[in-house]
Amino acid sequence: MVSHAGLRDSSMPDLHHKLLPRVSPKHAPNVLVLGGTTEAGALAQALAASGIRACYSYAGRVQTPRPQPLPTRVGGFGGVAGLVRYLADERITHLIDATHPFAARMSANAIVAARQAGVPLIALTRPAWTAQAGDRWQTVADMPSAVAALGGAPRRVLLALGRMHLAEFAAQPQHHYVLRLVDPPAAPIPLPDHHVVVDRGPFDVAGDLALLQRHRIELVVSKNAGGEGASAKLAAARQLGVPVLMVQRPVLPARTEVHEVAAVLAWLGHGATLGVARGV
Repeated sequence: MVSHAGLRDSSMPDLHHKLLPRVSPKHAPNVLVLGGTTEAGALAQALAASGIRACYSYAGRVQTPRPQPLPTRVGGFGGVAGLVRYLADERITHLIDATHPFAARMSANAIVAARQAGVPLIALTRPAWTAQAGDRWQTVADMPSAVAALGGAPRRVLLALGRMHLAEFAAQPQHHYVLRLVDPPAAPIPLPDHHVVVDRGPFDVAGDLALLQRHRIELVVSKNAGGEGASAKLAAARQLGVPVLMVQRPVLPARTEVHEVAAVLAWLGHGATLGVARGV
C-alpha cells in the first residue's frame, strides 16, 4: 500500500580543529562535487555564485533529483579506476565529497581515486546526531545489527532508511513496517506487512508527530545521518516516548572534513581559512 505526502523541498571520534591547507592551483579551479545531499546543494549554489567552474555528480539513486545551478551528471564512475579516469579526462583540480554519510563505498573510492590521481580531496559532511535528554536510543554498529535487534514480538516499526536496505529486514517478517521513501517503489517490497509513504524532506516535527501517531509507531529505525532535514522524526519520537534504533555511521579512512560551505570555499581559496579536519 502506498500513500503520497505533499512533496517538500548522514560513534564518531573527536573532532580536531586546525587550519585547513589553502590550495593554490596554477589555474582556476575545476571542481567535481559528489553530491546528493542538502549540503551539496548549498555548496553548488555557493560555487555557482562565486563563478567557480564545477560539475555536480548524482549517484542516480533518486528518480527525480533536484536541479542544480551547475552542469550535472548522473550515475556511477565504474569504481576507483573509472573515477581516476574521469578526474584525468575532465582535468579536475579539486574533488569534494558531499555525499550522504552512509554512501561509504563512494566515499572510500573517492579517497583512493583522489590519492591516485593527485587531486586534492575534501569532504563536506553533517555532524552526527547525539542523544538528548528524553531520548530512548539503542545504538547499533551497522545494518545487520539493526536487523538482529528487531527479533521478538511483532511491533509497528518506522523504517527511516530509504530503499537500499529494505531486503535485509525481510529476516524479521513479524513486524508491520512503515517505509518513508523519496520515490514510489519500482519493484515489489520484500516485506510481507508494510505501508509506503512517499515523501521528500526536509520534514518538520509536527508532520512527523502526525506520522508516528497515525501509524501507531512503536519503534523508529534510523541511520545516524545528521543534519536538520531528517531530524524531526527524532524530536517526534522523543515527545511521544518512542524508542529509536540508531545505526552508526560506517567507518572511513582518514580525510580532511568540514561541516560548512564557507570552509570548502576557504579550501578553494575563496574565503576564510578556518575549518575542521578529522580521521574517521
